[in-house]
Amino acid sequence: MGTWCYVRHPEPRPVIEGLLVDIVGAANVDTGSDISEDATHDEALGASPICPLAVVRPGSTEEVAAIVVAATSEGVPLTPRGSGTGLSGACIPVAGGVVVSFERMNRILEIDTANHVAVVEPGATLADLDVALLPYGLIYPVFPGEQSASLGGNVATNAGGMRAVKYGVTRHHVLGIEAVLGTGEVITTGGKFVKSTSGYDLTQLVIGSEGTLALVTRVILRLHPRPGHHATLLAPFATVDQVATAVPPIVASGIGPLLVEYIDLVSMAGITANAGIELGVPDDIKERALAYLVIVLENHHASRLEEDTQALAEHLADLGALDVYVLPAHAGTQMIEARERAFWAAKASGADDIVDVVVPRASIPAYLDVVNGLAARTSSLVVGCGHAADGNVHLSVWQSDPDVRNQLLHDIVAGGVSLGGAVSGEHGIGTQKRRYLAELEDPIKLDLMRRIKAAFDPNGILNPGTIFDPATIEGEHR
Repeated sequence: MGTWCYVRHPEPRPVIEGLLVDIVGAANVDTGSDISEDATHDEALGASPICPLAVVRPGSTEEVAAIVVAATSEGVPLTPRGSGTGLSGACIPVAGGVVVSFERMNRILEIDTANHVAVVEPGATLADLDVALLPYGLIYPVFPGEQSASLGGNVATNAGGMRAVKYGVTRHHVLGIEAVLGTGEVITTGGKFVKSTSGYDLTQLVIGSEGTLALVTRVILRLHPRPGHHATLLAPFATVDQVATAVPPIVASGIGPLLVEYIDLVSMAGITANAGIELGVPDDIKERALAYLVIVLENHHASRLEEDTQALAEHLADLGALDVYVLPAHAGTQMIEARERAFWAAKASGADDIVDVVVPRASIPAYLDVVNGLAARTSSLVVGCGHAADGNVHLSVWQSDPDVRNQLLHDIVAGGVSLGGAVSGEHGIGTQKRRYLAELEDPIKLDLMRRIKAAFDPNGILNPGTIFDPATIEGEHR
């Protein structure tokens, strides 16, 4: 047995293991030492890997439904898994449970150019879809920062990313789903249309439910024309407050940026060093800059893009930027790719945890003041970047004392909620943030969410321990 598991391999359970083999074949069921280390965790910092009883790889909706029925009959919990790129612990297995890996269900079933939709299986990745759409001049615009992420995982967490300021998040682009409930029943919701007033919107209810309501087996995605021209602007500012104050007028300017990212001084140094890029900012500006805005514009017409770029550069100068740099195309691409890899840079630097609180964008200066005060009082290093135009603040936390860190993280999240924000902007609750949700969210809403969970999954086998403490769910089913 490998040494990487926090929980020892569960004792074999021949009945459920035999049922799984009957459903998908022996080649698609891993048990014991055959279970890959990758299947025991996601990318959440501080979370411990757990060995499941088995990993099963279905190849169809019918097989997923049969797996759910078998698990229900044996009282075995199921944890759905896409690419495992999540940051909240939502696909960490339950000891004694089964991981349902969607790696075989990775097909792009249809690209419908007349309706501008794609139909995909949950294991297909963002990279797969982007390559498939390129010849059609279309794009699926949700880019949460990791192109190897699965579309099923994106649906599970309502993934967002840097482009949310222009295009919104996953729920704005999912028109329908096929999914298996916790009873083994299969439902189909929505379709190739953009509006409906036909009863409850079950599609939207499943999006962001992190595998606790249903196992999604097919997704209908809304597509957009792919713009052919892009420009990346880098604007250093003397203070973080100036950056945050500049964001609302930029969004209100009518230019319609693709993304608006703020990056503090420490994060910028780490991101560029980790990626090995040099942006050409003069030393005298670097010495004065404590924060940066990175803004990307896109357009279908080069001349209009040039006009927008010039207008935005002038606007940034009026808003207090120390200077404005229009990066060469290759440098702009490198900068955005480096920003997308900010988590990995923080991880490589030994960050103890990350936070993705969202607040109203006008409250970012007040929120960062709260965070800086908490960091100073606890002698912690807290640095960050974020999707400034939609108020999603990403913070990396260095604090080696676990007791101090736990209280600090609670207070950082609570500070955002007190300003009208939410516990998680895009990473999801998973297992790692459920305590914050339990302490800070309206208990009436939480009780309603538990009752919805019980309606979709009456036996409580779908991803127990994610979003809610498992004990609170069990109580609903007695």
